[in-house]
Amino acid sequence: MSNPPALRTRKAFSEISAVSWEHPADRAALQTLRAVPGFDDIVRKIIGILGGERGIRLLFQGNAVRAGTNQFPKVHALHVEVAATFDWPTVPELYVSQTPVFNAGAFGVDDPFIVMHSAALEMLDDEELLVLLAHEMGHVVSGHALYRTIAEIILAVSFSALPILAGIALLPIRLAILEWHRKSELSSDRAGLLGSQDILASQRLFMKMAGGTRGQIRQGEMDLNAFMAQANEYRAANEGFDFLYKILNTLALTHPMNTVRAAELQQWVVGGEYDRILRGEYTKRGAEAKERSIKDDISEAGTHYAGEAREVASQVVDAAKRAADKVGEAFRKARDDK
Repeated sequence: MSNPPALRTRKAFSEISAVSWEHPADRAALQTLRAVPGFDDIVRKIIGILGGERGIRLLFQGNAVRAGTNQFPKVHALHVEVAATFDWPTVPELYVSQTPVFNAGAFGVDDPFIVMHSAALEMLDDEELLVLLAHEMGHVVSGHALYRTIAEIILAVSFSALPILAGIALLPIRLAILEWHRKSELSSDRAGLLGSQDILASQRLFMKMAGGTRGQIRQGEMDLNAFMAQANEYRAANEGFDFLYKILNTLALTHPMNTVRAAELQQWVVGGEYDRILRGEYTKRGAEAKERSIKDDISEAGTHYAGEAREVASQVVDAAKRAADKVGEAFRKARDDK
């Protein structure tokens, strides 16, 4: 690992509230998830059978390495720095799990902790690790850890292996969890950028998660500009039934497509929200966050989804028009050839 990027000055956000960066679709999807019949029962039953907070933590204490000043000290130092950047009152425990598949997550109930797969350490440079740690801290600050813990259990274990959930309609809950899980990633992607304040490292992280290694970038085999062009090409792909394929391809995923995440984060930066937070224009925790009207959140989420609906409707109309034009062209050609 290279020297940590701690020498570069980064702004700290005193008492920043997660609502400052949360994606409106994340808040809307979480409210929908909480409203699904049976979800509260699932949460209580799963937490109960796992033994609560302590039982969940023991799963990782027993089979992962806890980072600290003597174990993974550079990663630990970056983690401490991220907690300070968000002015979080505690530094969550950080575990490194021997896992060859790239991933990381925030888990727990009242005292969340973070788990990073060893594959991430092998693949990322220090700047990118800082982004990843800030991303996971975003989940902690947003209070995602409990729901992500429940989501991981429900999505990883066969329904038939969870007899305690007998009698609960699980398919709607599964779909709602997947939808919220994907949207929560968009919020934490923004936190990853705020914690690192390095847009290039943030986009490189998406590129490597999509398919790559640190060595390939050093050897000139990967190019960030080309990846961002690919991301914007995917975002703009509306030919025929492309929009429908995108929806169907995403339904079973826990995370959005990496190109979608890259384009979403770029759009957030271009929209000016990132710069406003850097200037200190953000909601603070405590009374200020509580005074934020829930109607504002619902309105913002509604505006977001209404925009998505208009875009899809426009794509449907355009696709139908293009299809009609092609049919007409083929008909005219056949008539002219007679």
